[in-house]
Parts: sequence; structure tokens; C-alpha cells
Amino acid sequence: MVRLRKNEQQTLLTIAHLGGKAKVSQIVTTSNLSHAAVMRAALTLSKEKLLQIHEQKQTIAWLTKEGEIYEKNGLPERCLIESLNSLGGKAKIDKTVKNARLEGQRVPIALGWLRIKGWATIERKENTLTALKKPQIGIDEEVMALIARADKGRIVVEELEKKERGAIATLRKRKLLAVEEKILRTLEISLHGQKLLKKGVAPDEEVSQLTPELIVSKKWRTKKLRKFNVTAPGAPIYPGKIHPLQQIIERARKIFLEMGFTEIRGPLVETAFWNFDALFQPQDHPAREMHDTFYLSVPKAGQLPNKKVVDAVTKTHENGWTTGSKGWGYPWSAAEGRRLVLRTHTTAETIKYLSAQQKPPIKVFSVDRVYRNEQLTYKNTAEFHQIEGIVMDKGATLRDLMGTLKTFYERFGLETVQFWPSYFPYTEPSAQAMVYVPKLHHWIELCGMGMFRPEVLAPMDIKHPVLAWGGGLDRLAMVELGLDDIRLLHGNRLGWIRRTPACQ
Repeated sequence: MVRLRKNEQQTLLTIAHLGGKAKVSQIVTTSNLSHAAVMRAALTLSKEKLLQIHEQKQTIAWLTKEGEIYEKNGLPERCLIESLNSLGGKAKIDKTVKNARLEGQRVPIALGWLRIKGWATIERKENTLTALKKPQIGIDEEVMALIARADKGRIVVEELEKKERGAIATLRKRKLLAVEEKILRTLEISLHGQKLLKKGVAPDEEVSQLTPELIVSKKWRTKKLRKFNVTAPGAPIYPGKIHPLQQIIERARKIFLEMGFTEIRGPLVETAFWNFDALFQPQDHPAREMHDTFYLSVPKAGQLPNKKVVDAVTKTHENGWTTGSKGWGYPWSAAEGRRLVLRTHTTAETIKYLSAQQKPPIKVFSVDRVYRNEQLTYKNTAEFHQIEGIVMDKGATLRDLMGTLKTFYERFGLETVQFWPSYFPYTEPSAQAMVYVPKLHHWIELCGMGMFRPEVLAPMDIKHPVLAWGGGLDRLAMVELGLDDIRLLHGNRLGWIRRTPACQ
């Protein structure tokens, strides 16, 4: 006699009692076992080739709340055509609608389906309806009535005729039906299982939990302990965790703090003075146009800083002032400098900080949101996070800046970092930090960098070299998370967030 676990024996005997083949739901009802217990037993019996598991997709359909209302009171087009016929077959649209007691969105729905079904013509100029024929009960209405009469208000779509299945598709488009796909499992005893039943099966008493009583009494020696497959996958668990992008932000902050930097923050809305003018960006620069910058409409303007700083910036723009530069050669406008913008970079915060803190050494950074009027694509967004930082110290050089950034990116695991010459309006010399990503087989720009020009430092009365850098953190996050579409970082797609490890 072959011995099986109790649930396995009971499942096998129940299927035999039901004729050798039965649905899982029937087995659950007959055996009084839970659905999970039956399926666990079925998987084991299937592995032992004692039974076969047949799977069949099944589509279940039921009426939505709106569908239930229409099934009870009639489809909007049915109400409208009956109203029209009661008015003699031709009448004004408004009068017909009022007589049918249709309101709101149901009116255009009724008119549209009235025309689609060919029940009436619509004369827009005369604003009239003319009935064409007496409408018969349609297949869609028959299917709705069928579902309403079905057990628990649900039907199996696969069991319907072809034309009825077509009506199901139409009703789904009208959002009068909801559907759900399920897997129907049927268990059938195999030939090997039938032979086993003839020989007889007995339950194998197993202990699933080793209790203190079993240990103290030493009965565990005579009991058979159930084996558990500790390598079998369990049900997925989605605990609360920090958003992947926020993890990258916190990681960047931690690295800078460990390198001795101080974090600074600033408002999202800045004056054009701090966002552009203080950084020696001319007021007719293309980047300041509406197609690159978000300007506020209410309020439109903010306050300028103290007169000494404003005068120095004005002279620097107009003629170079004491910097040795010729400036931009145009009359600087205070009104343009007062305009409020959604900051396009966090450099506005660092230059503002420098104007108030001028005693070296200074090492500050910022990781915050910035805004640019860009088209949303797989690599660009209108809102993104920027890593920004400055170092002011006596004798600071570009080599110090390169070493600082190389250390930062190496701490992120990006080892192949190079610095390529570049141009930026407010730094000279300038460069861009590039990293080679083996998986992508190409170089990616991480940030722009350089030393602030005298035209930026002199108006703020800064006497020492200033190293500055700024770059998009979102692009760094894409490299870290292995993404090829930046929109995933901001789309709140639950599936992706759940799949991303809690610890990078």
C-alpha cells in the first residue's frame, strides 16, 4: 500500500469520487479542503505523475454600475427612439430628448448610437430627428439581459455564441461591461494514479511543527517530520521603501557630507538677477527666452539685492567694470533683472551664498530641483534634479576640482571618468565630466565644471578662486538604475518601483 500525505490522499480520493476528473472548485467543495491545500496537493501528485493538471483560460464578464442602470431602464438610444416614435416619428431633437428624460452625457451617446444603428436620421440644420424603422431588440441588449439573469450576474464569454461575443466587445468599449481573465484548472487522475488507487493508499501521518511537548516527551523520535522546500519561491512581498530616485539623492548627499561639504538650499523661484545676471549671462542670451525658461505671470517681479551689488553687476555687463573685460556692451535693465523665474539651475543659490559668505575656505553643495522649458522625451524632462557645488579657497586650481569630482563619482562606482574641454558663460577655464558606461558602450556627460570668471567674482567682492560644477542627477540615476527612459523616474509606475531593490 502506497502512503501519501493526508491532503494528497484526500484530494486523490475526492477526484476519484467525482469520476476521475473534476474542477478545482468542485474538489474544494466536496473535500472541505481549502483551495490552497488542494493546489499544493495537486502539484505534488502531478510531480509524482499521479494526476494531470489541465489549464484553460476563461473570461468572466459582468455589468458595470452604468450597465446595470441601462439594462434596467434601457439603453440611451432605446429611450430616445421610443420617445421619437411616441412623438409621431419626427420631432425636434430638444423636444425628443426632454420627452425621453435624458440628461448630460447620455444625450450625445444616444444620438451617436441612434445614427450608428440606423434607427433614425439627424438633420442638424433643422435640429430634427426622423425615425427610419421600428427598432428590434439588439444582440447587445439581449446579452445585457442574459448577464443580469446569470448566476451572481456573471457569465463565461467563451461559452457564448460568436455574435454574442461580438456584442461583449461592443459593450466593453461602451464601458457597460467589465471583464476579468481567469485560469480554470481541472485535475484528472492519470493511469499511474488509477493503478495506485486500486492497490490502496493510506494517509502518512506527518508532523509539520516541532513543539516543546514533542521534544520533552521524546515522541519526535517516532514521528515523521514534514519536509519543507526552503528553496521554493514564496509570495512576493512589497514593503514600504524609499523611492529609487530619492535613494540616489540621499546617496549623493551622504558622499558630499563625508567629503566635508556643507549642504545649502534655496527657493524654487528666483529673480532673473540671481539666476542669470549675477552669473554674467547677458539679458539677450537665447537661454533666457521663453522657450528655455519658465517665467512667472503672477507675481511677475521680485526684489533686487543691495544697491552696491546691483551697480557692480550693471557696470560689469555694460563695460566690464574693473574685471579687465569689455563686458557685453548693452544697457543693463533692472526691470529684466527683477523678473521671477523657476530657477533653471541651483548655481543661483551658490552665487547668492558666496555674496554673503566670503571668508575662505568654503565648500558647499546642493541637490535640488530645477526647471527648464524642454520637450518631454526619453532623455529630457521639464523638471529634474541638479547636483551643484562650489569650493572657494586660497590657491584653488582646476586640478583640485577635477580631483574632487573624480572622488565623488568613484564613490558612486563610476571609475572611468574623464574631463573634456568645454564652454560655459560664467566659468573659464571650463570642462565637462564624462563617464564611460560599458553596458551602453559610449560616454555620458555628467556635469559641467570650471572656475568662476572675474566678471562673476568681482561684483560680489570675492578675492579668491572659486571652483564650481553642476549637473543633472537624474542622468546619474539612469546609469545607476540601468534605465533608458528618464520618464520612469517620475512616472510613479508601481510595477517598476516594486521591482527595484530597496538597497542599491
